[in-house]
Amino acid sequence: MTRLQHHSISRRKFLAGSTAGASLIALHPYSAFAASNQAHLRIMETTDVHVHVFPYDYYSDKEIDTVGLARTAAIIEAIRSEATNSMLVDNGDFLQGNPMGDYIAYERGMKDGDTHPVIQAMNTLSFDASTLGNHEFNYGLDFLMKSLDGANFPIVSANVVKKTGATPREDETLIKPYVTIDREVTDGAGNPHPIRVGLIGFVPPQIITWDRRHLEGKVQTRDIVKAAEAWVPQMLEEGCDIIVALSHSGIAQAEHSDGMENASVPLGRVDGIDVLLTGHSHLVFPSPTYDGFAEVDVTTGTISGKPAVMAGFWGSHMGLVDLLLERDGNRWKVISHTCEARPIFQRGEDRSITPLVESVPAVLASVQSEHDETLDYIRRAVGKTSAPLHSYFSLVADDPSVQIVSIAQKWYIEEMMKGTEYEGLPILSAAAPFKAGGRGGPDYYTDVPAGDVAIKNVADLYLYPNTIRAVKVTGAELKDWLERSAGMFNQVTEGEADQVLLNPDFPSYNFDVIDGVTYEIDLSQPSKYGPKGEDLNPGASRIVNLMHDGQPVDPAAEFIIATNNYRASGGGDFPGAKGDTIIFEGPDTNRDIIVRYIHEQGTINPTADANWHFKALPGTSVLFDTGPKAAELIGDVKAVTIEPAGDGPDGFARFRITL
Repeated sequence: MTRLQHHSISRRKFLAGSTAGASLIALHPYSAFAASNQAHLRIMETTDVHVHVFPYDYYSDKEIDTVGLARTAAIIEAIRSEATNSMLVDNGDFLQGNPMGDYIAYERGMKDGDTHPVIQAMNTLSFDASTLGNHEFNYGLDFLMKSLDGANFPIVSANVVKKTGATPREDETLIKPYVTIDREVTDGAGNPHPIRVGLIGFVPPQIITWDRRHLEGKVQTRDIVKAAEAWVPQMLEEGCDIIVALSHSGIAQAEHSDGMENASVPLGRVDGIDVLLTGHSHLVFPSPTYDGFAEVDVTTGTISGKPAVMAGFWGSHMGLVDLLLERDGNRWKVISHTCEARPIFQRGEDRSITPLVESVPAVLASVQSEHDETLDYIRRAVGKTSAPLHSYFSLVADDPSVQIVSIAQKWYIEEMMKGTEYEGLPILSAAAPFKAGGRGGPDYYTDVPAGDVAIKNVADLYLYPNTIRAVKVTGAELKDWLERSAGMFNQVTEGEADQVLLNPDFPSYNFDVIDGVTYEIDLSQPSKYGPKGEDLNPGASRIVNLMHDGQPVDPAAEFIIATNNYRASGGGDFPGAKGDTIIFEGPDTNRDIIVRYIHEQGTINPTADANWHFKALPGTSVLFDTGPKAAELIGDVKAVTIEPAGDGPDGFARFRITL
């Protein structure tokens, strides 16, 4: 056994404040029947923290109550104060995911001897172990390894290898595959006993695709389940009483397939694994979200019969697995358990947020200087735009604020398709305006002037933490996707003046513009679909002159469309995007992709290219309302004739389009 493959920590007690060594009888319901050969062990999990230490939204530049390891720390402290025997582990995706992470990677860097702020916060909380998530690789291996060097706790991953052997046990893993921790637990009578806990980590094999430019030729990956089947027996041979799988992998189908991304259910079937800690999906387990999944029991909190938990994301929850252990000869075994994910906030029926805990000052203090530096970072330029980014005309003309989202998505998906069976297919990009007035009022628009672009401006461009997806559609589905979007507009009568253009029941986030093709919208035709995607007029056709590379789109042709998880999975009920056409699921948020694109380009050129416009209808005009500042930018709009038409209601300005 090499030092690379195996790490053992000297025996020490599970200290928990003033309760160390005390009887369990007053500490937990299990204690009422804990005998001298029984002990209670509490395993706490964080996952998908994504550098969220402070309860702060750096994109909107304000404090919030829904995130932050400093808040989760309050729950951790409470558990430790009431438990004699406890462990705290992290399940990966700690190194990237918000502007603090980008600041460290892109601006400050990691020199030898530096400690990454999220690692510093985790050290402050005395984590016992962690595993790697897929996002740990986003900034490259050199950055990753320097960041890991600062950890005062072991970090494990069994299926990322520098050199593949004949079997996983003969691999040269990037870091140690597992760790064994020797401790003492206090039984129900207050007597100490030795226990050996093994922790083994796993990451989705798809990191090789997602971070190809950083990993190609440097590391390879193993299937999660096959790696576990190889390493867990060795952990048992080394005397592990309890084996905890740190599965940075989601909860999905029970049937195992080689290289599957979300493999926690088949992983739970591996003999020898006692506890399953999951993550990656940014969801909560146990919860009704997973009701009905094969081999998943949300009532008992088990996956494949093993106690399991998933603790949300960004510090929103702390996962807790409570085990009652009993001596079985010379080893401990699990005889009962409870599982839960404890939240740091409560959301009311009116969507109001009530914090349930306060931040732990020591955790805040551990990264205060980096937090302050990050605030400076988000408020200064990280790139430039050669054109203003505004959404005042985003519902009536091709728009720069939508254009930049489409460009960044396409840039990302083009890289992801290299070397796949889909390489060579035309790649399009679908994006919609999020801030476009409506119920948000006359000031609810994206408005970034030409020149410097700050990180916090990206929140204006992309409001939601969606993740990137790609779907494969036919030319017919592409046309119907656009027909669905065209439901934004009322039908107009040719030859009439000043007709109301926008359907008030149609949300702007469902008005997808697709870049990479050109098309016209014929407003004289009825809408094929209703505001919720329902069939209205099956034979209707508003989309005309749909072209790709100057040629009419063949209904049988195949295209890839870059979009987001909401749309690709059926959000908005769009033809070609019902969840069954997804060919790529990326781990990155669309917002992060925009930031990366701006960083790489330096100066972006998001000028709208007028790839779509309304079909000419002689003698016809329509009215629409937008923000008053639109009057200053009317000259930027291409391929449409727009003029002021007075005041609209509720502070909006009214404009006229001559078709």
